[in-house]
Amino acid sequence: MTVMIVSEVAGQSAQGYDGMLATVGDALRQAPGFIMHASHRVDAGWRIVELWASREDATQFFANHVAPHLPDGIRPKLSFQPLHSLVKP
Repeated sequence: MTVMIVSEVAGQSAQGYDGMLATVGDALRQAPGFIMHASHRVDAGWRIVELWASREDATQFFANHVAPHLPDGIRPKLSFQPLHSLVKP
């Protein structure tokens, strides 16, 4: 089932986000089950929204590619929402 993952990253800066995306972006684009990624600044730091084919695909990618590169003090708070529908072009 397609899921939306929202990552709230307190204390993250634009530079920190850009650095992480540069590190994992190529792997993300090629990851099994990856659909889309978007991000924006929030008062507390940064928010990332992704769509994945399954929660398992998303958590595996996070564990293998994101978590090992997180700087000290940066720990995303993840929430998973199963989607009722997804319309693509």
